[in-house]
Amino acid sequence: MNVQSKPSAMSAESGQAMDIGIAGMTCASCVGRVEKAIRAVPGVQDVAVNLATERARVEGAPDPAAVVAAVERAGYQAQTGVVDLRVAGMTCASCVRRVERALAGVPGVLGVEVNLAAETARVRAAGAAPEALVAALKRAGYDATPIVQGAAAGSDEDDRAQAARRERLRVIAAAALTLPLVLPMLAAVFGGDVMLPGWAQLLLATPVQFWLGWRFYRAGWAAARAGTGNMDLLVALGTSAAYGLSLWQLLQGQGGHLYFEASAAVITLVLLGKWLEGRAKRQAGEAIRALGKLRPERARVRHPDGMETDVPASAVQRGDLLVIRPGERIPADGVVREGRSHADESLLTGESLPVPKEPGSPVVGGAVNGDGLLLAEATASASEGTLARIVRLVEGAQAAKAPIQRVVDQVSAVFVPVVLAIAVLTFLGWWLLVGDAQAGILNAVAVLVIACPCALGLATPTAIMAGTGIAARAGILIRDAAALEVAHRVGVVAFDKTGTLTEGKPRLVATLPAPGVEAAELLRLAAAVQSGSEHPLARAILAEAEGAGVRPAPARDVRALPGRGVEAFVDGRKLALGSARLMTELGADVAPLGDAVAALQAQGRTVSFLANLGGAPRLLGAFGFGDALKPGAAAAAAARRRAGVRTVMLTGDNPGSAHAAAAGLALDEVLAEILPDGKAAAIARLRESGRAVAMVGDGVNDAPALAAADVGLAMGTGTDVAMGAAGITLMRGDPRLVPAALEISRRTYAKIRQGLFWAFAYNVLGIPLAALGYLSPDEAGAAMALSSVSVVTNALLLRRWRGPAALPEDRP
Repeated sequence: MNVQSKPSAMSAESGQAMDIGIAGMTCASCVGRVEKAIRAVPGVQDVAVNLATERARVEGAPDPAAVVAAVERAGYQAQTGVVDLRVAGMTCASCVRRVERALAGVPGVLGVEVNLAAETARVRAAGAAPEALVAALKRAGYDATPIVQGAAAGSDEDDRAQAARRERLRVIAAAALTLPLVLPMLAAVFGGDVMLPGWAQLLLATPVQFWLGWRFYRAGWAAARAGTGNMDLLVALGTSAAYGLSLWQLLQGQGGHLYFEASAAVITLVLLGKWLEGRAKRQAGEAIRALGKLRPERARVRHPDGMETDVPASAVQRGDLLVIRPGERIPADGVVREGRSHADESLLTGESLPVPKEPGSPVVGGAVNGDGLLLAEATASASEGTLARIVRLVEGAQAAKAPIQRVVDQVSAVFVPVVLAIAVLTFLGWWLLVGDAQAGILNAVAVLVIACPCALGLATPTAIMAGTGIAARAGILIRDAAALEVAHRVGVVAFDKTGTLTEGKPRLVATLPAPGVEAAELLRLAAAVQSGSEHPLARAILAEAEGAGVRPAPARDVRALPGRGVEAFVDGRKLALGSARLMTELGADVAPLGDAVAALQAQGRTVSFLANLGGAPRLLGAFGFGDALKPGAAAAAAARRRAGVRTVMLTGDNPGSAHAAAAGLALDEVLAEILPDGKAAAIARLRESGRAVAMVGDGVNDAPALAAADVGLAMGTGTDVAMGAAGITLMRGDPRLVPAALEISRRTYAKIRQGLFWAFAYNVLGIPLAALGYLSPDEAGAAMALSSVSVVTNALLLRRWRGPAALPEDRP
């Protein structure tokens, strides 16, 4: 689950109104019903519903979430959307809370997630315009621009590169002005005495303080005006105190040491730290930017008359014929119609080997065509394809806030006020108890400077960005931060069998007609019942029928029996094809084929039965199917055993087939003949042990279990329903990605905990040392800069993870 800030009530005095889209209204009575439902929400002063525009305008100060809930209780759908914003000026965890509060106060906002590391905000809203969100952030002291989904990342990257260059120039300028102030201090350590005149120190320190350090005043003033505090406010107050003390001493003509070098050094070190931190944050987002760059800019489309035109890749529509030359990126998902080649899909699926392509093969937008010319029919536009979905999933995970971040939010809410109070007490203590007001000012400055909430705000999002990014490059798509956080403590992994541990492409290996039934007739009737099905066993029967030249009879009133089989009317007879359980329920005796069926099941074969339900149910025959284990299944199970994780198989197949498949995997438990709802119940029972449970599946029948598990992992080769119910999607059907996904979760969560530990440790140790006079302001500035850089750099160590390549290969 995503942790979202709760929107505050809209101010009645503001005169703002909430506009919300409503779907499902058809007449004037619908309008009256919606208006009545919204008026019942506390805080609503007036409401006007427009049937033509399908929108409602709500006056007053209601909770937007309550308005949405009221509309949906009335039987209509409130149209909510997501707006992504690029937010400039955030520096610490306190800024994150301020941005969240500013956005949550905009009418129509339902939830806000702010990512300090990525400098983005994701807003879930009902009717809130992007312009209103940007205006709210400007009032809070931040610049923001909407992020256009699907737009090329080049301009954004250019802007970031220019900002980085400007930041580097500021650091160089600050260092050039500060170095003459600091060198005499270093010389004094070795007995030298080359102190600059006071007026020279003033000339050097002033541009650092008020030109290069103006950003701290601007952002600090915005925070103070909003009634909060942040890192910029602490730096501005601390350096101003040191600069002001030195200026006062200079104007008074007092001798002794001036502290211009302290204020200038602090600002220079903070600027250096922010520049290094920015570099590290950009490296953390490399993976998602690499995915974005896979989008080709142009595509070559062949028209019905044979002419070819070069068009923007964004203009490709479903059904277009795409000409893909050797070495070019495939512009959109599609199916090969002509030509043979290989495609490099490594950055999309993590598969290192080129994938052969021939007529009928699927191609993925963003992959690189090999050495052959291909003609492919587009099956999706660029904005709807696999690459776009991958980018959206990873961006969503990186924008989400992990549950552990709640601790940071609670701390950051009181952090700056507490630090200000400690600084005041430090000054008063040194002045009143020790009698040294000057030392009190300097030590208070050190407290303000070292107490930086930057590291607190960066620890979690930076680790999540790095973890989800490298996981995506390995073919593991983590949909939300909560799944990433929970997966590290998984103690039980439940695997579906067909399509997950096995190839999912069973073939018919045995046809067993009952006495008095011809094998060809049995196959013809079974193919008729299965003619409209996409089930793997159905495809095996249809393939066998086609290969044998058997034409299926027409079927009508075909009805699926979930988890059991299918029934239909063929040649005027009601037939049922399915499992032994179905035959028992229908009263069809399978004893005539008992010995042959038992022999097949002992070999690990899946067996289906065909029965005639006309009059007394009568068995017509049985079919045996074989499905090979996937090459990586044994390695995946072995990796989990080494990690102390219990492994379980959940399957609807018969016990013989299930145990035969599990025999080569050494699983801890096998649960066979389980219906789809039974899988969810089995997951619930496994969770009773107190250990987190992960479910791995690929089909529609696995969706309830995927949703019921603490973490759902869906094979990307499976159905969209399964992937929608799972928190993690594996882009390849390789079971070895399962332990790899759990491993990257463990490593990422470890980096989050390490980052938070060091962030807290810097402040817990540094503030008392500064208050007691053991740290000078410039030393405090260096420690503060080091805290943020070290936390981000530590998270970047995740990039050394080798992924599933670290797992041993299966041995024959």
